[in-house]
Amino acid sequence: MRAARPLRLVGAAPRSSAPRGPGAAPRGPGAGRLAAPLGWGASVAVATGVVAVVDPHVPGRYPACPLLALTGLACPLCGALRATHDLAHLDVAGAFAANPWWVVVASGLVAAWAVWTLRAWRSALGRPAGRRAGPWPVRVPPRVVAVAVGASAAVFGVARNVPALENVLGPGG
Repeated sequence: MRAARPLRLVGAAPRSSAPRGPGAAPRGPGAGRLAAPLGWGASVAVATGVVAVVDPHVPGRYPACPLLALTGLACPLCGALRATHDLAHLDVAGAFAANPWWVVVASGLVAAWAVWTLRAWRSALGRPAGRRAGPWPVRVPPRVVAVAVGASAAVFGVARNVPALENVLGPGG
């Protein structure tokens, strides 16, 4: 059986590693792989910096949660801005009081970003990604992670609105 060739638009020029414009350096095999993780990291760092400077504990600084305003029910992200502000100021206890679920999820997101960046860096250096490219030996499929985060958000969203748990899991302020 013959190997399938990649599809190409009619009239499209074949890809080459030649410079793309005046003064452009030729791209190596791993060039540009760090752009996405570094771009996301920079964007999140800027957003976190804004939340660190503009205190969400002061009423009126940010819009209220629409679900909380309309129904009185706290969504899984209620208190996440306050938790992010507290984490940026290294107040872990205050962050847990505002939204414990977000503290755990944000920590997981930072760890996932670090693994993504490390793998992209290794790839840019031309090192094989392999099974042990990051700190964890097993790569978890994104669908499994999405289902786990969604299920935990649903459970936390219900649990924080149970009257007996509202003092512990409700959005602290």
